Amino acid sequence: MEQIIVVGGGLAGLSAAHTCLERGARVLVIDKNPFFGGNSTKATSGINGAGTYMQRKKGITDAPEVFEEDTIRGGAKSKEHAHVLTFESGPGVEWLTESFGLDLSLVSRMGGHSNPRCHRGPAKFPGMTITYALMEKLEDVAEQTPEKARIMLKARMTKILKDAKGNVNGVEIEQGGKTFSEYGPVVLATGGFGADATEDSILKKYRPDLIGMPTTCGEHCTGDGIKLSMRDAGADAVDLNWVQVHPTGLFNPKEPDARVLFLAAEALRGCGGVLLDREGNRFANELGRRDYVSGRMFDIKKGPYRLCLNSKASTEIAWHCKHYKGRGLMKEYKDMRELALDMKIDVGAIKKTFDEHNEIEAKVTAQPGEGPYDAYGGGKTFDQFGKKFFQNGPLSVDDTFHVAIVTPVVHYTMGGMKVTPDAQAQRKDDSIIAGLFGAGEVNGGIHGENRLGGSSLLDCVVYGRVAGRSAAKHLMETNIGLLRAKM
Repeated sequence: MEQIIVVGGGLAGLSAAHTCLERGARVLVIDKNPFFGGNSTKATSGINGAGTYMQRKKGITDAPEVFEEDTIRGGAKSKEHAHVLTFESGPGVEWLTESFGLDLSLVSRMGGHSNPRCHRGPAKFPGMTITYALMEKLEDVAEQTPEKARIMLKARMTKILKDAKGNVNGVEIEQGGKTFSEYGPVVLATGGFGADATEDSILKKYRPDLIGMPTTCGEHCTGDGIKLSMRDAGADAVDLNWVQVHPTGLFNPKEPDARVLFLAAEALRGCGGVLLDREGNRFANELGRRDYVSGRMFDIKKGPYRLCLNSKASTEIAWHCKHYKGRGLMKEYKDMRELALDMKIDVGAIKKTFDEHNEIEAKVTAQPGEGPYDAYGGGKTFDQFGKKFFQNGPLSVDDTFHVAIVTPVVHYTMGGMKVTPDAQAQRKDDSIIAGLFGAGEVNGGIHGENRLGGSSLLDCVVYGRVAGRSAAKHLMETNIGLLRAKM
């Protein structure tokens, strides 16, 4: 075999392709869309990494062991997969900075994390910045040395091919009205099924309750790779019922029926954003798990909900605020009296909420680990919702604020193709399907019932690199076996 075939041109596929190239393998990357990027370019918060030099420069003490504990507490069920994700996180982030010249020097805390470990650059959305860097470098390689890399766009995988022994050895592709085959080990990086409205919809089968809910997933997220891996290669699928509903999709009052929404980055809450219901009250730990915050919204039924950032928080994440404002998804208020008028409530309700939040922050700062309430992540706190980390306080109704109306959205599918910690596809009996590998959201079993914020881009990079390594190893071993057979 002469090449490795990567199906999908998002960050997972690009990470796998570059890893294959680093190991001397030739790659073919195909994507059914007219351009690379996928959902990866939409990621707005950053990429997690534990024990990075960027953290050390900022005096942040962190370790992959702590990240692993957070990931399992956050919903992961497989310790083996969580171990790979977290222990490969620091090296993965540093690979991006060293191999692609990316600035990921800003580090913030995300919901469910014990330490600040979500990395991003000073401008633009990190998903776009990171994905474009890998995309442009691959395009350069394909243009300058086509014997090393090829790219096919508007090329749809229609079948996964197998040899007489049942090993995967290629794919059937449809492009420009023609159908043809390419041969080699296959890395599936085709994403999830969050926008799957097809006849054989995975979402409709496993989570019919979510059909009709707005989503942040692009229309291409139809679970193609998962379906074909099961149909053609005999792969098993796991956790298909676990679909993440993100609490902060950005609602545009001028487009109330929009199906695909932009996401308010979790980093906005990480840098001090406060969530209010229609009465001006807090209703959740803003830094809790995504499923928990969404669940609180569904339980109390007091929308519209608003995400509010004071002047300090707005400055810390200024590019995001500017971008959201430009799209009409966020509004700047000179003080909370203006917001109260829009909400048709007395500003005193917001002031009471802010005063209580400030008092809690002061107590937690003075007496860390103490208080009458259990804190998320362990210990005690003075906040009834379990919040123990505070940023950019205190809050004042006299301050300027950036405010967005937010709503739950289908955001990520944790379920997918069953894989080993080495990204090898598996059958129902756990046996390995030789020649087939998975990277990114196409994989199931990595995050369990809930994914922590900042771990989507991380999953793409970590399991992209792991799949690339495993595919390159398989290619080498297969070719050595063929050579020996001829001797």
